[in-house]
Amino acid sequence: MKKSKWLVVAATVLAMAVATGCGGGKEAADSTKTVSKASGDVMVYTSIYPDIIDNICKPNVKKAFPEMNVSWFQGGTENVITKITGEIKADKVAADLLMVADPSYYLKMKDDKRLLNYVSPNAKDVVTAKDEDGAWASVRISNMIIAYNTDKLKAEEAPKTWQDLTDPKWKGKIAMPNPMLSGTAYVTVGALADKYGWEFFDKLKANGISVEQGNSAIQNKLLTGEYAVAIILEENILKLAATKNEPLKVIYPEDGVVMIPSPIAIMSTTKNPDGAKAVMDWWLSKEGQEAVVKGWMHSVRGDVEPPKGAPALKTFIEKAVKVDWQKLANENAKIKEEFRKRVME
Repeated sequence: MKKSKWLVVAATVLAMAVATGCGGGKEAADSTKTVSKASGDVMVYTSIYPDIIDNICKPNVKKAFPEMNVSWFQGGTENVITKITGEIKADKVAADLLMVADPSYYLKMKDDKRLLNYVSPNAKDVVTAKDEDGAWASVRISNMIIAYNTDKLKAEEAPKTWQDLTDPKWKGKIAMPNPMLSGTAYVTVGALADKYGWEFFDKLKANGISVEQGNSAIQNKLLTGEYAVAIILEENILKLAATKNEPLKVIYPEDGVVMIPSPIAIMSTTKNPDGAKAVMDWWLSKEGQEAVVKGWMHSVRGDVEPPKGAPALKTFIEKAVKVDWQKLANENAKIKEEFRKRVME
């Protein structure tokens, strides 16, 4: 199989691996120890939320690599892509490691020879998508789901499927993040358009769906009751429910969550390949994946528990909405323009 091996087999492999668990924890820990003396500067470009970077990523990475200076640039996936695109044109790419949400972007980057092939020793324990040449490996799993406020809506009244959002009773009471800015929203638009046709978004438009800048704006308006239900990232809802006891609840649609196995990759232009490889190894280790879960995302390993309040992936992986990642990579501008014309005009 060629560059996109996971396009065909990833879901099956994940279902089997998550169900049975993965070994190799000791070897992963040992590999982390062997790279802990890495030094120099490493710059990470990521779409992980700023508070997760500050409270989880920075302290854990610093502890793992006390002799290394790891810096972080954070932005929405599309903002990060815009920044990298400009740097490539100027031949001044500052990023060593890339951790953004949209897997399809990595296919394009590999085609453009912008990624360094590196098979981490911990990649064998990754049960989700990974490039066979080592250009990238999924490092965190985010899920786009439906959410609602339990103080405003009874469970039996809440939608159960994506199609339920087109019910007139939600007119003017639904929202989703902007796919022009959010990588996970872009994936969701592409996946649901393939599953139900663009007519699905015509119906959402007719039902008065609001398009917000990002997931954070939506969660806040769910809390105030401005929206009754929303298309949003699972991690936003899990975090608020667990840390602040907010009355928000996740609905895992019966017609499938949109599962996004977001990758990590090393830029081919890195000035510190050893340091970048060391950090990548750590993220794919059991210790690194436990940090991912503390950030309310699911692990890409089978031997790490799901985030608090979330079911195991095996409970919904088989029904996940199928995503054509190559299509998303090839037709990015076309898909976004179709959404803009149908929903945002």
